[in-house]
Amino acid sequence: MAGVVVVFDFDKTIIDCDSDNWVIDALGFTELFEELLPTMPWNSLMDKMMTALHMHGITISDIEESLKGAPIDPNVITMIKAAYALGCDLRIVSDANQFFIETILRHHGLKEYFTEINTNPGFVDSEGRLRILPYHDFHKSSHGCDLCPPNMCKSKILEKIKASVSDDGKKHFIYLGDGKGDYCPSLRLGESDFVMPRKNYPLWELINSNPHLLKAEVHEWLYGEDQAKTLLQLIHRAAECSALAADCKFGSIPLSQNGGLGHLAVRVPN
Repeated sequence: MAGVVVVFDFDKTIIDCDSDNWVIDALGFTELFEELLPTMPWNSLMDKMMTALHMHGITISDIEESLKGAPIDPNVITMIKAAYALGCDLRIVSDANQFFIETILRHHGLKEYFTEINTNPGFVDSEGRLRILPYHDFHKSSHGCDLCPPNMCKSKILEKIKASVSDDGKKHFIYLGDGKGDYCPSLRLGESDFVMPRKNYPLWELINSNPHLLKAEVHEWLYGEDQAKTLLQLIHRAAECSALAADCKFGSIPLSQNGGLGHLAVRVPN
């Protein structure tokens, strides 16, 4: 395995939308969602909305079909396969939910490229209703982080990931995200790591408000094409600092003249 761990946010990073809003809008429940939004935390609201969908006859199949239409840039799909082919350890840390993320990844043939998905639980109960629960049960206790929403502190998840890979030699982390929730883990990255904020989005704005707070090197992106190009370049750079760089064969991934990804023989997950 290469000495590079790539941590992705999901909404507006892997897919080019917010999966919660996408489902609510696609199934015609935007008005109810906006009416209830001021009354409860987002994660709790999504669970309530799934109950409302179920009561109005919306099936799990209907939800799955709506998720399959969520936009994803083809460059991002190629990028994920390329990073995996290089031997990188790919993780997702997202404030979406397990059901939405896995449905979209399976639809695009990407689920098996990720070592793990850290997100809010999402499952179908015995009544055929989708339930969405908090990653951290804030009704029982607080995770103690003032920067993050009550149901999830992404830096605590990042620390768990770091601990899980610490026995496998020095790791360089590359973190990609867009939202406010991605700021806390960005602050926990070290000098040998990279953070890739989406330009003009909340994470990018927070970083630019006081860039000296971050130890990691910052590389912005805006669209799928430059996200893919930047990530692969950073993987290359990180591998040059790693004792395992020779295993990655970074020279096998050329960039086409227009900045996109060139031809790649992709390693398929087992």
